[in-house]
Amino acid sequence: MKKLITPLVSVALLFTSSISVAMDPVLISKLEAAMNGDHRTEKNTARNKYRHPLSTLSFFGLEPEMSVLEIAPGGGWYTEIIAPAMRDTGTYIAGSYDVEIEGQPKYRYRQHDALLTQITEQSELYGQIKVATYSPPQSRNLWKKDAVDMVLTFRSSHGWVRDGLIDDVYSDFFSVLKPGGVLGVVQHRAPVGGDAVAWAKKGYVPEARIIQAAEKAGFALDAKSEINANAKDLKDHDEGVWRLPPTLGLGDQDRDKYLAIGESDRMTLRFVKPTK
Repeated sequence: MKKLITPLVSVALLFTSSISVAMDPVLISKLEAAMNGDHRTEKNTARNKYRHPLSTLSFFGLEPEMSVLEIAPGGGWYTEIIAPAMRDTGTYIAGSYDVEIEGQPKYRYRQHDALLTQITEQSELYGQIKVATYSPPQSRNLWKKDAVDMVLTFRSSHGWVRDGLIDDVYSDFFSVLKPGGVLGVVQHRAPVGGDAVAWAKKGYVPEARIIQAAEKAGFALDAKSEINANAKDLKDHDEGVWRLPPTLGLGDQDRDKYLAIGESDRMTLRFVKPTK
């Protein structure tokens, strides 16, 4: 049965409740230490209040001994949290871009190189991070089949929807997960009934489109959460999600307004790969 987790008294209560029930207390301590560690910039630490990493990972069901594949870690925001916490007990796999593929946006090559530098320079903190390379449609050899316990994707699905790749990408996620494994999705959320491709160009995706892609791949929707919701985000500008922090793409135009809104309204969905 699908479960919807929503705040009963306050958002803070939701976070506390989901953490205490679902997550190993030692892992909680490790995640908290990593979230607020000296290895993180002030800019990244400041985003904890918007991205709610502890509550989000708890909702997804992160456990100490899991193998976790994060797709498109970008600047390593979640890498800085998950990798140190899993260092001695589990496995963190960074699903970076395949830089052997030519003609990709330049930021992908920069982010891949920066990720490798980050891993090398902080090996004592991160341990033995594994790196997967993935740039669909040219490069889809994501990882070994039925090999990982959890796949995580944060705020990346709009690109796959925009480029017509979402169904193939979620099928690849299904392939690498073990039966019973979890796909955790956080994505900027478009209004109900909106055109998926049109909204994806603004960074948002209708929740129904994500569910459709996951179920087409073979996943079952296990639960939803409003952990990363933001009712202040009215999605009312052509600049889309990039008008909001952290990008603030409009510069000084209405800057205080968008800072007051905070980061985007996001869906948080947990899918499971059936065991049969």
